[in-house]
Amino acid sequence: MAKSDTVSLSVIKRLPRYYRFLGELLKSGVNRISSRELAQIMRLTASQIRQDLNCFGGFGQQGYGYNVSALHGEIGNILGLNLGVKTILIGAGNLGRTIATHMDFENKGFDLIGIFDKNSEVIGRRVRGLPIRDVSDLTAFCQQYRPKMAVLCIPKEAAQEIADLLVSLGIRGFWNFSHYDLAVNYDSIVVENVHLGDSLMTLSYRVKDLAEKEAAKEVEQK
Repeated sequence: MAKSDTVSLSVIKRLPRYYRFLGELLKSGVNRISSRELAQIMRLTASQIRQDLNCFGGFGQQGYGYNVSALHGEIGNILGLNLGVKTILIGAGNLGRTIATHMDFENKGFDLIGIFDKNSEVIGRRVRGLPIRDVSDLTAFCQQYRPKMAVLCIPKEAAQEIADLLVSLGIRGFWNFSHYDLAVNYDSIVVENVHLGDSLMTLSYRVKDLAEKEAAKEVEQK
């Protein structure tokens, strides 16, 4: 349980990484780990790890460290991975079908229950065992099944209209690949924006920066 109602976004964004690393330790048969050892694996500081976990009450024992299985389970609960939030996906193009097929929604806190598109050529096909439905059926579907989260894999120019509809139908969480800034128009929702191009440009900078540092080091050694 969090010690306060406000935990910084930077801490929250580190939680999935803790969960992933602890899961890998479990698979390797590690039952106990100190904050120092976990820090070395994750390339953080032991102090950072303790501060992060203390936001939720702290889970270690002095002289013992952390029980890996227990901490993994606690972080999973904090992240809500057992909630199975009803989720729909809008846009069954290449990106949407790939996400629907390969994303492990069930183990990430969500239950994908519907996929929608307006393209008559894909409507009726099945993805992940679900039929691709006509987007015109969206209102009736949401009124019947009450999803709370939507994955948007649609063009930016189509995002506002569909988002207006989804918010009116009770959708409160968006995994947004549309590049449209949903948070500008709605203050009652939560959004995770995914900009693959931004990530690639960030990598471009880091590759360039690394090359420049290596070149400078070579000059110094001559």
